Amino acid sequence: MLALTRKLNESIIINNDIEVVILEVKGDQVKVGIKAPKSVPIYRKEIYDQIQQSNKEAAMTQVSPKSLNDVFKI
Repeated sequence: MLALTRKLNESIIINNDIEVVILEVKGDQVKVGIKAPKSVPIYRKEIYDQIQQSNKEAAMTQVSPKSLNDVFKI
């Protein structure tokens, strides 16, 4: 992990096209802005973890061929 110190309105650049800007510092909270191409998904970590868990659960779910036929009306 790279740890950097930044002040208000300072930023870092990631991979030439992602900019992370410090927008506000209030007590123990920091407001961060992220400028990135629309093709780059950006999630809060807790949301990302939930998505990953849901994907794992979905991958473990077994589906019978008959239920697929019912869904697709085959």
